[in-house]
Amino acid sequence: MPQQNMIQALRSAQDVLLERDPNVVIFGEDVGYFGGVFRTTDGLQEKYGKHRVFDAPITESGIVAAALGMGVNDLRPIAEIQFADYIFPGFDQIISELSRLRYRSAGQYWVPVTIRSPWGGGIHGGQTHSQSPEAFFTHIPGVKVVVPSTPYEAKGLLISSVEDDDPVIFFEPKRLYNGPFDGDWQGTAKSWSAHPGGDVPEGHYTIPLSQAKVVRPGAAATILVYGTMVHVAQAAVEVSGIDAEIIDLRTLVPLDLDTIVWSVQKTGRCVIIHEAPQTSGFGAELSAAVQEECFWHLEAPIQRVAGWDTHYPHAHEWDYFPSQARITRALERVMEA
Repeated sequence: MPQQNMIQALRSAQDVLLERDPNVVIFGEDVGYFGGVFRTTDGLQEKYGKHRVFDAPITESGIVAAALGMGVNDLRPIAEIQFADYIFPGFDQIISELSRLRYRSAGQYWVPVTIRSPWGGGIHGGQTHSQSPEAFFTHIPGVKVVVPSTPYEAKGLLISSVEDDDPVIFFEPKRLYNGPFDGDWQGTAKSWSAHPGGDVPEGHYTIPLSQAKVVRPGAAATILVYGTMVHVAQAAVEVSGIDAEIIDLRTLVPLDLDTIVWSVQKTGRCVIIHEAPQTSGFGAELSAAVQEECFWHLEAPIQRVAGWDTHYPHAHEWDYFPSQARITRALERVMEA
């Protein structure tokens, strides 16, 4: 089984999809000849032609609108928004049109559109290239939201997203594109490592868009996490010595509530982690769900570790980013009760 980083795994997924289904097309800013700013579509235009992989104007609302039009006309577009921070000009199209078409047409039309976008911080991108806007999209009925944490998950989840008949927002953690960072996740890492990422099967495979993954079994506490923070949580558990169970949500919508409830009822304690600001972040929804479903099993208040309620800082990125040390302190607090 070949070793691939997340960029290679995403490119492989799109290659598989283009080869298997002539209705799959890829478009976005710089995804064609240039191969994308992170090279996730490198070589695909040359292989499949300009009618299958092509560049779009700098208009996110236009990209989403074009994808919707393609979707209702039997294509399966993969539309790339160059950075998740840039998705907001297309927000109205997603809320008012893309998410509602199946509902408003009573099932006569559906839009199998996948919107890919580099997401999150940790690469010195500053306030306009580091945001984590997933909570906005989990609030919209009719849209699925996916955040992979490894190359294996990235490929399998992307194939499932494109083959799904409903719109999917697919957020790709930029910090994981080229493999793990050097350092110990305490906010001291400043360069990419040469680690290739992980084993990724060749060819076609899928991962269900409704199934969380138990990354690390444990009995003392449950950690609910997704994206880059999965790896930070693993580092924190190793340092803390606390036998915590780590659940990688993988898909935020639909949420695998059964796995969450099963784990929290077993451990009696819960820590929730994400890099977006804490207030109204997706962690608040997770906390409410755990409280509603697991109240009589909880042995301690639920803990949240998140980004600060401020714009993403460039100079103080490593203070903002939830670190191994901050997660370790949350685990210690939840165990004290």
